[in-house]
Amino acid sequence: MDKFSYVGTSDVNAIESLFLQYNQDPNSVDASWRDFFKGFEFARTSYDSDGGAIPENVAKEFKVISLINGYRQRGHLFTKTNPVRQRRHYEPTLALENFGLSEKDLETVFQAGNEIGIGNAKLKDIIHHLDQTYCQSIGAEYLYMREPQVVKWLQERMEKNRNTPAFSNPEKKTILKKLTQAVVFENYLHTKFVGQKRFSLEGGEAVIPAMNALMEHGVNLGIEDYVIGMAHRGRLNVLTNIMNKTYKDVFTEFEGRPSEDSLFDGDVKYHMGYSSDQLSDDGKKVHISLTPNPSHLETVAPVVGGIVRAKIDNRHNGDNSKACAIALHGDAAVAGQGIVYEVLQMSQLDGYKTGGTVHFVINNQVGFTTNFLDARSSTYCTDVAKVVLSPVFHVNGDDVEALCFISKLAMEFRQTFHRDVFIDVLCYRKYGHNEGDEPRFTQPLLYKAIAAHPNVKDIYVRRLQLDGNALADEAKEIETAFKAELDVNLDEAKKTEKAKITSFLEGNWKGVKMAGPNDFDASPKTAIDEKTFLDLAKKTTELPKDKKFFNKIQKVFDDRKAMITNDNYDWAMGELLAYASLMKEGFPVRFSGQDVERGTFSHRHAVVKVEDSEEEYTPLNNIDAKAKLEIYNSLLSEYGVLGFEYGYAFAAPNTLTIWEAQFGDFFNGAQIIIDQYLTSAEYKWRRMNGLVVLLPHGYEGQGPEHSSARMERFLQACAENNMQIVNATTPAQQFHVIRRQLCRDFRKPLVCFTPKKLLRYPSCVSKLTDFTKANFQEVLDDTIDAKKVTRVAFCSGKVYYDLIERREKEGADDIAFIRLEQLYPFPQKQIDAVLKKYSKVKEYLFVQEEPENMGPWRFVDNNLRSLNLKYVGRNAAASPATGFSKRHAAENEEIMTNIFSKVLVK
Repeated sequence: MDKFSYVGTSDVNAIESLFLQYNQDPNSVDASWRDFFKGFEFARTSYDSDGGAIPENVAKEFKVISLINGYRQRGHLFTKTNPVRQRRHYEPTLALENFGLSEKDLETVFQAGNEIGIGNAKLKDIIHHLDQTYCQSIGAEYLYMREPQVVKWLQERMEKNRNTPAFSNPEKKTILKKLTQAVVFENYLHTKFVGQKRFSLEGGEAVIPAMNALMEHGVNLGIEDYVIGMAHRGRLNVLTNIMNKTYKDVFTEFEGRPSEDSLFDGDVKYHMGYSSDQLSDDGKKVHISLTPNPSHLETVAPVVGGIVRAKIDNRHNGDNSKACAIALHGDAAVAGQGIVYEVLQMSQLDGYKTGGTVHFVINNQVGFTTNFLDARSSTYCTDVAKVVLSPVFHVNGDDVEALCFISKLAMEFRQTFHRDVFIDVLCYRKYGHNEGDEPRFTQPLLYKAIAAHPNVKDIYVRRLQLDGNALADEAKEIETAFKAELDVNLDEAKKTEKAKITSFLEGNWKGVKMAGPNDFDASPKTAIDEKTFLDLAKKTTELPKDKKFFNKIQKVFDDRKAMITNDNYDWAMGELLAYASLMKEGFPVRFSGQDVERGTFSHRHAVVKVEDSEEEYTPLNNIDAKAKLEIYNSLLSEYGVLGFEYGYAFAAPNTLTIWEAQFGDFFNGAQIIIDQYLTSAEYKWRRMNGLVVLLPHGYEGQGPEHSSARMERFLQACAENNMQIVNATTPAQQFHVIRRQLCRDFRKPLVCFTPKKLLRYPSCVSKLTDFTKANFQEVLDDTIDAKKVTRVAFCSGKVYYDLIERREKEGADDIAFIRLEQLYPFPQKQIDAVLKKYSKVKEYLFVQEEPENMGPWRFVDNNLRSLNLKYVGRNAAASPATGFSKRHAAENEEIMTNIFSKVLVK
């Protein structure tokens, strides 16, 4: 912590006490204070070390030090950062009197000036330096940061140049050009496409030259990849003036032309993603991606984090100084959306760190219609940044040079300390939430001020004029040339018949095709040869002999070894060998979620601890594979973590990326990611994704919050082969479906409803040949004598084991149970093939343990209408399951009685 953070702004008594202590014994105070006091010549010469009152000049020096600290700590409250509103008043102010000083001291020379790098200086000069540094167009919050070297780094860089830009003329010209592009582009759209929504950046256009400055500087500091995440406001400006999407393509979208791809449903233009390879001003290559996003504000943040982490891991060999996330927020969203907090809490965790995100907040000072005073309890919309000790810079959006200056500083901070940094751009929104909305209904005074306010380009040109800079005379010429360029692009757009849709991560996906309608007719080969399987099985069950492990862990691995000998592999072995075999083939595996290293139900033990230590051992990373397993216990978040892993899979099609819910019931904490990305991204944005989602599911008497992964919700969202829904019932089936993800030449999300009871169920095992001679089977037939069967019951999941055990107990031989291992894409051809052998069937049933309005029943019934299925299961219910064990048992018994009485009771 900075040495002055230990004391209050006006509390010089503490400093004086430390000084007295220092004079008695220099070694008795902290080293930072010792160095500080050494710097004052008066420390030994002006004070009697035997005791006595501190001389007045010494006391006043300390008061000036307190004043300096006051500016550093609270100067941001007194800045000139709001272009259209008066700032709120805060007490105490930075008035001299609040520090025990007066105007009489202004001409006095104080050695305290050395603390801010200006040497011995008059108090008035010290104040002027501090005011210029901390109270003009830039306000800085950073003293809450706890590492002294970080605080010192920021202080030195801000105070050395007084937070005042000194750009060269070529740099100023670049700023003017980017600002002209930003302002004129918005105005052009407004006049040429009247009434169309575009969510303009007007009022905040300075963000464009600022982003350009930040990114150019970042490239010079080693960055090769940028990934941008932002909402709709200003997106078209970023696409064209940062990412170089052609104006013609944007105008074509405004003309409403259909897509080149007839299978592509599309989305509105201000949600689409894009990517481009560019050269910096210094000729260095850089790749920039803008992530597609829905209207759900801040949802894109974890997705961007995952994409960047994938690039760091797979393209840059773990070097997070090569790839950088840039997030653009609105003020209402960054303060109001909880996902911002989740993502920030992830930012320094080993499984999710990306080297720091640069956050721009386009602070319009209003939500849709909500005033900022009603939008948050905190002082600033960016106060959430303090949770992870990120510095925050508040900047006047009308001062484009200040914004470019602080953007470069932010990038230097990111590259030096590899943590998040926030730039709060105080600006305004010229129109309503969209261009057709009337803002004066709810903010009449604010919008009266905005209507009279000049745009930021005109303000900058006026500033250049006042400075006597000849660039002011070039401004009109720059604007005229740019308008002519826009006119040419508009003419070309009007002649274009089809809108061009560019995939935003195209390069990584070369060789991966879009799935066709026949690609789901059968699963590909996923079996592996016997020698490889047994070799992997042996290696995954070995623990190093030179390390001692907890007795129960040793038993788990001994039991696994016995499975090889006995040829009975349980669920954990099937799952882990799927990962091991893919790693052997060169496919990395990334896996995260709550408690996934051990597994919620203590079945996986992918990472084990050495006894009485924190040393960890990962068996799968010791099998001589070509790739590694990266497995992380996540923070207690679904929304943020699922979004992150979805983003990772976006950018890593040849990595098996998995997210597992602690219980399947908890996935709905991430429902927005499911709805807006997982189920629909390919058809909105032409983006495939191979993420695997594991959702523990099963009715075992654990109550309404630990029984159902809401299968019905996923099935309701299924259409156009958008994802795969699987409810496997054997270890080998899970082995094959996991391998299938990377054995196919296309990618689709895979949602696996995984068991709890079956993890250790004696009859839920697979043989060696199930792994080496078979592939995934979408439908599993019964082994009963088909000639005796008069009833066929379809089912899915764990209930199958309950049914066959009851059948054996009842001695029934007239009913066959057919397992639907894959529910979507619906395996109609496989079902038809199985049913051919049952020639004497008089009745078809569907059995499930979920209530009638949940589970797969209605989805299956809709797909098998011709069979006139009869339902057997729990009655429709508002809650997924009962919390009473006896009632649960009675409901289970009713299902069994209904089936085996041969007379359905409804």
